[in-house]
Amino acid sequence: MNRTQLTTTADLTKEEVDFFIKDAEEFRNKRTKDLDGVIVASLFFEPSTRTRLSFESAVHRLGGRLITVANASSTSMKKGETLNDTINVIEKYADILIMRHPKEGAAAEACQSTKKPFLNAGDGANQHPTQALLDMYTIHNEMGKIDGLTIAFVGDLKFGRTVHSLLYLLALYNVKKILFISPEQLKIPNTYLDMLKKKGIELEESSELNKHMQEIDILYMTRIQQERFEDLDQYYQLKGSYVLTANLIKTGKPKMRVMHPLPRVDEITTDVDELEQCAYFRQAENGVYMRMALLKNLWKNYNIEAT
Repeated sequence: MNRTQLTTTADLTKEEVDFFIKDAEEFRNKRTKDLDGVIVASLFFEPSTRTRLSFESAVHRLGGRLITVANASSTSMKKGETLNDTINVIEKYADILIMRHPKEGAAAEACQSTKKPFLNAGDGANQHPTQALLDMYTIHNEMGKIDGLTIAFVGDLKFGRTVHSLLYLLALYNVKKILFISPEQLKIPNTYLDMLKKKGIELEESSELNKHMQEIDILYMTRIQQERFEDLDQYYQLKGSYVLTANLIKTGKPKMRVMHPLPRVDEITTDVDELEQCAYFRQAENGVYMRMALLKNLWKNYNIEAT
């Protein structure tokens, strides 16, 4: 595994995913000096809570140091500076770059301006590769396997970059079935359906959640993303399309697990939080361990290439 940059899950291999899952588990409740003396630039040009803070926690647990942009309006990009110029400058200040950006394709564009270790922390509605990897880690931890599972994605499947990213990784495994449950206006794009069909994975699209509860092993809920809508009236029409309650969960498999990339709005009621099936807070914690594994290995590989 000689990767130094990660912008998309589309070019990851099963061997890499398995490696990162195993390495992430080794970082559980562990602190090291793998990034001792290393300066990491955390560049968040779009709002974030879990991704930004889990990355920063990961850097600290690895013994690294941080310089941070937490608001795009505080940078020279507000004055019209190009992304390429911004990256060209910041790579002179830092050893590793982490970036979230509202523009689709921004991560790939940024990598044209630097050869230093780079991690895409989300680029618009396109990709969120580190989230997908921590999701795979969570599925493996919760279920003991990935192969043979029926996985349902519910909610905003059109704009959901966490869903899009995760599908590329699930396609590497022998999952039993993938269910896509959404309003007509927020259906999964055909690009992803075509990719999964080529892998021979059984697929089903539906607008109803209740009737599928008995077959689901992993129920991956998503919020309807207000920030992706140009027409707010349409957002308010679709908001609340699916609401997962404790009573609904009791109609499903006892060992089913509920995941959510968070934040939630109204799609999961708080009475779910105390159930054994609730995995989304453990999922958020797993982000620290997966991001530690990624940072350590990308930095290690970069130094190997440099020698």
